[in-house]
Amino acid sequence: MQDKALFKEYTDIFLEENHKLNLISKNDEKYLWEKHIYDSLAMGLFFEKYITPKTMLDFGTGGGFPSVPLAIAYPQIKITALDSIAKKVRSVEFFKEKLNLKNLDVVCARVENYDSKFEVVTSRAVSSLKNICEYALPRLEKGGYFVAYKSRKSPQEISEALSVLKKHRAKIIDVIDYKLPLEEEHSRNLIIIKQEQ
Repeated sequence: MQDKALFKEYTDIFLEENHKLNLISKNDEKYLWEKHIYDSLAMGLFFEKYITPKTMLDFGTGGGFPSVPLAIAYPQIKITALDSIAKKVRSVEFFKEKLNLKNLDVVCARVENYDSKFEVVTSRAVSSLKNICEYALPRLEKGGYFVAYKSRKSPQEISEALSVLKKHRAKIIDVIDYKLPLEEEHSRNLIIIKQEQ
């Protein structure tokens, strides 16, 4: 599934680009794989359990997480990386060109102004679950899934998001737990939300 040479090239060009643009903190550079790429690829846990979609939106993609690692690992998925900050979008476009990722579309726009619909929508490290649900759920095809990357403070976020889920006729069907491969404990989870048919 994963092209090791392509991931090696990606990490090299990402670090080079990061020195210019500060896409992730300098302290995180030595943990690029563990904290950012490995974390992005945790979406594979959702694909194995539910569906590997044909189309997917990653909004608030920032420096390209999870969109770029997923585009490398899953060339069969058409992934749209969306962000409203032009310099970040330019970086993701640069990664796309350098790595020849034909399955990745890069869009500079605010998510609330973006009208396309997708089988799966995802978002990592953007905002509270309540806020991101407001943006994500209207962009799902009927019966689609929103997968939110979260850390362990999610129980409180889940209760705060219930009114938004109800409004959009969606519900949380699963929480998939995983850990980052670091010495200290880094528990993470994917909150799986399904739109009613």
